[in-house]
Amino acid sequence: MEEISELLLQRRRKVDALWEAGINPYPNDFTPEQTSDDLFASYGTVQDIPAESETFTVAGRIMARRSFGKAAFIQIQDRKGRLQLYIKKDSIGEESFASFDTFDIGDIIGAQGRPFRTKTGELSLHVTEIRLITKSLLPLPEKFHGLTDVETRYRQRYVDLITNPDVKEVFVKRSRIINLIREFMVARDFLEVETPMMQQIPGGATARPFVTYHNALDMELFLRIAPELYLKRLLVGGFDRVFEINRNFRNEGISVRHNPEFTMMEFYQAYATYEELISFTEELLCHVASELLGSLEFNYQGAAISFQRPWKRLTVREAILEYGDIDAKSLADRDLAYAYAVRLGLDLPEDIGFGKLLMEIFDEVAEAKLIQPTFITAYPTEVSPLSRRSEEDPEVVDRFEFFCAGREMANAFSELNDPVDQKERFLAQVVAKDKGDEEAHYMDEDYIRALEYGMPPAAGEGIGIDRLVMLLTDSPSIRDVILFPQLRRETK
Repeated sequence: MEEISELLLQRRRKVDALWEAGINPYPNDFTPEQTSDDLFASYGTVQDIPAESETFTVAGRIMARRSFGKAAFIQIQDRKGRLQLYIKKDSIGEESFASFDTFDIGDIIGAQGRPFRTKTGELSLHVTEIRLITKSLLPLPEKFHGLTDVETRYRQRYVDLITNPDVKEVFVKRSRIINLIREFMVARDFLEVETPMMQQIPGGATARPFVTYHNALDMELFLRIAPELYLKRLLVGGFDRVFEINRNFRNEGISVRHNPEFTMMEFYQAYATYEELISFTEELLCHVASELLGSLEFNYQGAAISFQRPWKRLTVREAILEYGDIDAKSLADRDLAYAYAVRLGLDLPEDIGFGKLLMEIFDEVAEAKLIQPTFITAYPTEVSPLSRRSEEDPEVVDRFEFFCAGREMANAFSELNDPVDQKERFLAQVVAKDKGDEEAHYMDEDYIRALEYGMPPAAGEGIGIDRLVMLLTDSPSIRDVILFPQLRRETK
C-alpha cells in the first residue's frame, strides 16, 4: 500500500505540473474516428503497406510501453482490442515527445498516424500526433497482467475489465445472448413490456422480498420477486403474447448460484400449454447456443453438454427413483418417504406436507445429477400455487422445470385461470405464512379480480438469464456474469 501511495503522489504531481503548464489532463475535445478493429480489417492481410496510406485517428488506454531513447513502442487498448503504436521523436516533434515521456501505463491517450509493419511483421501505427486525454492516478495491478484476487475482481470490476480480456468477453457474450433472446421472441409476435419493480403485494414466486417505504404515499412497498402476476394481468387485458427481460429481487442467501438481484426473462402465451413450451424452450435455447457458439455441443466446467434434441424428460418421482436409493412403493408412502429423507440427513419438520417432502428429496438426490438438458414435470400441487392442476391427477400440476449442468434454468407451467381455485390456494399460502413461512405467497385480491374478468387459457415461463450466461460462457459462479454482484461491505 505504501508503494501505491507513493505512485499516487507521483502521478498527482504530474497532474499539477500539467495544469501549471497550461495543459488540461482531462480534456473532452478528442474524437477517435477508427478503432483497432478498423485498422486490422483494412490492413490485417496487407504485407507491403504504402508509405502514404490512409491516416487513422484512435484512442485507448496505455497497457504497455518500451522506450529506446528517441523512440518508443506502446500498446493501447480500445473497446475492440489492442493496437501497437510507434512513437518517434522526429515524427511528432520535440515538444510532443517531451510530453509523451510523462505518460504512464494506464493513461488514456489519443493518437493519429499511418499503418506500417515492424521488422517482425506486426501491424502497427506510426504516430504523427499524440496527446493525453485522461491521466491515470492509480497504477494497474499485478504489473498490468490483471487482478487475480477473486473478491477484488468483483469489487473493482472496472479494473477487472481493463486487465482481463476474457472477463470483458463474457459480458460481450451476455449482451449477445439477451439480444438473441429478444430477437427470437419478437420474431414470434411477442410484445416486450415493462411491469412494476416496486409492488404493493409481492407475488409470482415463493421467495422472501425486500421491503421499502414510499414517503409520499405513506405506504410499504416491496421490490418485486417476479413480474408474473402483472404479466398475466396483461393477458386479461388482451395482450396474448408478452415478455419481459428485467431484474428480480429476492432477500435470500448469496452463493455461486444466487445473487439477490438477478435477471430473468418471463413470457406468457395465451392458448398454449406447458407441453408446447417444452418444444418452445428447446427451440429458443438451441437457437441461442448455435448463434453464439456455432454448435449445440459445448463444455461446461469439464462436462460435455449436448443440446441435441429432443431433451430428456422425467417426472419428479421418476427423477427421485432414478437418482435416489428408494423404491416406488416407499416413495408413494408419506411416512416411508419421510424416513428416507431423515436417512439422507435432511432436517425437516414432522408435519411437512407430502408435496414439499418430495421436493426436498428431489433437491437432495436428483438436481445436481441433471447434467444434460432435462425437463422435470409433474410437480406437486402443494408447491405450485399458480399452476393449473393436471386433469389426470389433481395432486400434481401441469408444470416443468428445465435443468442443465446440475441446476435449474427455467420454470414453466400451464397457468391457473380459475379465480375460485386461485383464491383457495392463496388462502392456503396465507395460512402457511401465518405459521412462519416467510416465502409463502401473499393474498392478492386485485389479481383475483383480474381473473374474475376472465384470463384466457395460457402457459408461461421464466428463464434465468444469469444462469444461462454462466452455462454458455463456461463461468463457474453467478458473480462472474453479473457486472457488479452484491458483496459484503468492504472492510478497511
